[in-house]
Amino acid sequence: MARHEIRMAAGEFKARCLQLMADVERTRRPVTITKRGRPVARLVPVDAEATPFLGALSSRIRIAGDITKPTESPEMWETEKEWIDLCRDNPPR
Repeated sequence: MARHEIRMAAGEFKARCLQLMADVERTRRPVTITKRGRPVARLVPVDAEATPFLGALSSRIRIAGDITKPTESPEMWETEKEWIDLCRDNPPR
């Protein structure tokens, strides 16, 4: 049991549930709920929200140039026919 953890019987927890939830949120101290002296559940504070994936790197990346312009000239692109021929000549293993 952690040093700062509170232990209480299930009956007491039931009577004080809403207040205990507020206390755990405020103090960040978990509560262990017991039945006949044996731990059966733990009320713990929720971790802080994770940083959302979209936009997570917005302050670290700088876009330089035109991101819609192709990097290769159209002459360098493979055509669909070339791709079909390549796949036919090299079947998957």
